[in-house]
Amino acid sequence: MLKRLSYRINTGLGRYFPEQRLFLKSDTDTRFIRLQPLTQAIAVTGAALCLGWTILATSILLMDSISAGSGRDQAMRQQSLYEARLNALSADRDLRAIEAVRAQERFNLALKEVSDMQARLLASEDGRREMETGVEVIQNTLRRTIKERDAARQESETLTASLQEQTGSTRTGEGRIRDAAATVEVLAEALSGTSEQRDSMAMVAMAAREETDAIAAQKRALEVKNDMIFNRLEEAVALSMEPLDKMFRSAGMSPDDLLRTVRKGYSGQGGPLTPFTLSTKGEALSNDEIRANAILQGLDHMNLYRMAASKSPFATPLKNAFRFTSPYGYRNDPKGAGRRLHAGTDFAAPYGTPIYATADGVVTHAGWANGYGRLVKIKHEFGIETRYAHQSNIRVKVGQRVSRGDRIGDMGNSGRSTGTHLHYEVRIGGKPVNPMTFIKAATDVF
Repeated sequence: MLKRLSYRINTGLGRYFPEQRLFLKSDTDTRFIRLQPLTQAIAVTGAALCLGWTILATSILLMDSISAGSGRDQAMRQQSLYEARLNALSADRDLRAIEAVRAQERFNLALKEVSDMQARLLASEDGRREMETGVEVIQNTLRRTIKERDAARQESETLTASLQEQTGSTRTGEGRIRDAAATVEVLAEALSGTSEQRDSMAMVAMAAREETDAIAAQKRALEVKNDMIFNRLEEAVALSMEPLDKMFRSAGMSPDDLLRTVRKGYSGQGGPLTPFTLSTKGEALSNDEIRANAILQGLDHMNLYRMAASKSPFATPLKNAFRFTSPYGYRNDPKGAGRRLHAGTDFAAPYGTPIYATADGVVTHAGWANGYGRLVKIKHEFGIETRYAHQSNIRVKVGQRVSRGDRIGDMGNSGRSTGTHLHYEVRIGGKPVNPMTFIKAATDVF
């Protein structure tokens, strides 16, 4: 039965794989090996399977390497975007501060010009009042002189008539009449000059009023422009501050305490932005000065937030491709020890995957620890500590200062572990917190 089945199979495969003979020749003899169609088909099938497996394994390796490379590139791009955004915010902050100072200078210059114009206007008004007083005095004097002239004419006429009756001549009163006429001409000329000066002062006062109105309009336009600039600056600061404040709050850190700590330990050139005042007499600040100080305070907070973010573990400890295997919180112990708190987050990746520090700090432990296996502890600012457990190889020493992104070890399976992974912890004040709050906060902002 088996021979018949084998014969049929060989006969069916003979059309595709005809029988072959492999000759083996020696010095004294010649032999051959018969390769039946079934044997050839099995050999071809095995070779095809090997070739297919080789292609599949190579594709998987290539895809892993490409995904790992894209992950590193994405992390670098995110970091570069974060730095570029912070630099742009700093440049925009400086530009807005310069614009605010220049706007304040222009506003002060306009105020000075308005003050000068008001002083000139008041001086011209005083001159006009003095001229009106002088004109009124001259008019009164002229009226009195006219009355005296009329009285003198009547007296002259009376005396002339009396003299003519007595002597028959009128020459004696001609001198007084000439004097009175000359006096009237002088007063008339003075009155004409006073009227012209009064008209000239009125025109000057009108021009001063027009110039004052123009300066007031420029002042109002400048105030509107300054208000628009302040509104844009306030909106930019608010939009930039909100995600940073949300990031630290979501990480379980008080922004107010954080800013006080950063400001207390700040050192180096520059320093926080300080409010400015333009009054040297202890006068109350104007609304523009108050708004400018508020903007400067917001920019100072942004600068302090930037310093705090650079010193806090807002990053992932792995740059290669990985997957989360166990989150933070209570769970059933993988080795059957009941329900217990899992104080960190587990990352699974191939054995030997590089592990990186998530923030600047100092290594306080680099060696074996019960349950953790090969463990690295790093102390950071603000009472934060990170732990990296179950490593296969440790690349740092106790007391060594590391920066964010420095390689500190390789992923392994040491200690109390069921497989290759990284156990990553974040502790604040000695108490464990969920590391995903830092990782998600950094992802949402950066």
